[in-house]
Amino acid sequence: MSTTETPTTTPDQLGPQPAVTSRLRRLLKRLVRPAVAALGGVLLYLSFPPRPLWWLALPAFAVLGWALRGRSWKAGLGLGYLFGLGFLLPLLVWTGVEVGPGPWLGLAAIEALFIGAAGAGTAVVSRLSLWPLWAAALWVAAEAARARAPFGGFPWGKVAFGQADGTFLPLAALGGTPVLGFAVALCGFGLYECVRQVLRLRSTGSVRKGAAVAALLTVVVPVGASFGARGLVSDSAEDGTATVALIQGNVPRLGLDFNSQRRAVLDYHVRETLRLADKVKAGKEPQPDFVLWPENSSDVDPFADDDARAVIDQTAKTIGAPISVGAVVGGYGTKLYNEQVQWDPKLGPVATYDKRQIQPFGEYIPLRGFISTFAPGYTSMVRQDFDRGTKPGVFTMAGTKVGIATCYEAAFDWAVRDTVTAGAQLISVPSNNATFDRSEMTYQQLAMSRVRAVEHSRTVTVPVTSGVSAVIMPDGKVVQKTAMFTPASLVAKVPLRSSQTPATRLGTLPEWALVALAAAGLTWAITKSARGRRGTRS
Repeated sequence: MSTTETPTTTPDQLGPQPAVTSRLRRLLKRLVRPAVAALGGVLLYLSFPPRPLWWLALPAFAVLGWALRGRSWKAGLGLGYLFGLGFLLPLLVWTGVEVGPGPWLGLAAIEALFIGAAGAGTAVVSRLSLWPLWAAALWVAAEAARARAPFGGFPWGKVAFGQADGTFLPLAALGGTPVLGFAVALCGFGLYECVRQVLRLRSTGSVRKGAAVAALLTVVVPVGASFGARGLVSDSAEDGTATVALIQGNVPRLGLDFNSQRRAVLDYHVRETLRLADKVKAGKEPQPDFVLWPENSSDVDPFADDDARAVIDQTAKTIGAPISVGAVVGGYGTKLYNEQVQWDPKLGPVATYDKRQIQPFGEYIPLRGFISTFAPGYTSMVRQDFDRGTKPGVFTMAGTKVGIATCYEAAFDWAVRDTVTAGAQLISVPSNNATFDRSEMTYQQLAMSRVRAVEHSRTVTVPVTSGVSAVIMPDGKVVQKTAMFTPASLVAKVPLRSSQTPATRLGTLPEWALVALAAAGLTWAITKSARGRRGTRS
C-alpha cells in the first residue's frame, strides 16, 4: 500500500508574506495624498467652461486643503505641483492642437510650478489659526506671479475665470479677479476646515469654540459678500444705448494654415457684412451704429494693399457705419503690428489700436536665437516678431467710446481696465480662435469676457473669426452668440455705461493687499515655527 505525503509549508515560507503586505499598505498610504491632490486639480478643471459646474471649485480646494494641512513645505511643494498638473494639463490641452504635445506639456509643467509654490506656502501656514485665510491669499499671490512671469505672464486658468456662472461672480465688481478668486479659494479651504471640526467633535466630543466659529466664517463670509456685492451689478443704460453689429466671417480651413488664404478670410468678412447690409435694407435687422470685425479679419495689410483697402472702404459705405477691422499691418522689413483699424465710411481709416500684450511663442519668439538652435521648425512658423503697442485703444464710433482688448489681452487685468479708465463705455474683445480647432479654448475665453463685463460694469462684445462670437451684458449674461465655424452676424441694442465699479477704481490695490496678507501669514508661520524649535532646544 502506497501513501501520499501532504505538502507542508514551513514558517520560513510564510514569514515574508505579512511583511510584503505591510510594505504594500505603507506604499499605498503614501500614494493617497498625491493621488487625491492630482484628482483635486482635475476637479478644479471640471469647474471651468464649457461646463457650468463652477461649484466644483469648492470641493477642489477642500481636497487640496486636506492634502496639504500639516505637511512639510517640501511635501506641500510636491502635492501642490501635482494639483497644478491635474488642473492645467486638461485645461491647456488646446495649446497643442496644431503644434503637438511639446508646447502643451511644457507650458503646463512650468505654470504648475507656481501652484506648487502656493502648495508649499499653504503647508507652512496650515498650522496657524485661520489658516484658510492665509492659504487663499497665497493662492492669489501665486496667480499674481504667474500673470507676470515668465515672458509677461500667463494668467489663463485664474480661478475667477471659472466662475462666470457662479454665485461669487458679483465680487468681480468689488475687487476684480483677485477678490473673486480669493473668495472661492477661501470658501473651499474653509469647507474642509468645517468638515475637520465636525469630525473632531464626533471623535473627541468637543472642539474649541473659537476654531469652530472661525471655520464657519471662512465659508459664510465669502458667500455673504457675494450676495452683498450684487448691488454693484447693473445693466441699466447710463449713457443711452447703441446698436452694435458683430461679424463672424469664418475661415476657409481650420488650423495654423488658415493664414495661407489671407484674402479669403477678408472676403468672408466682407461677404457676411454685405449680407447684413441686405438684411438691414430689407428691414430684417436694425441699422447698426457701428460694426465690429474680429482679430485677423484682414491679414492683408489695407495700408499697403490697394485692393484690400478698396474692398473694406466699399463695405463700410454699403453698411453705412464705421467698422473696426482686425488687420496685420506692416512687416517685410518694417515693424509688424496686430492692429485694429477704425474705418469710417466717409473718411476711411481714422484711428488704430496696436495690441500691447502680444502672445509669446505665438506672436513673438522669446529667446529666438537660443530656441532656434534646437527647434528651428518652430521659430520658422513665426518668421517676424510682432511689435507692441503702447497706448490703450478707445475708438469713438458713432459717438460711442469703444474700448479694445484684443484676444489674449482679455486674460490680463490691466489690459481691460485701462480701456475703461480711458473712457470706454463698451468693451470689444476681437479674437481669432481658428488655430485651436473645436477645443474648449473659445469657451474659456468667452468666460473671461463675461467676468470682465461684471468687473467693469460694461457691455462686452466678442467678435471672433470662427466662433464663438457673443454679446454680453454688463451683468455677465450672454444675450446672443454664434455657433463655431459658421458665418454669422449678430446685431444687438446694448446699454452704454460710464460709471466705474470699485474694482475699476481700485485697480491692482486689492491684489497687492492679498499678496501682503499672504506674506504676513507666511512670515508669522515661519517665525512661530522658529520659536518652537528654539524652545525645544532650550
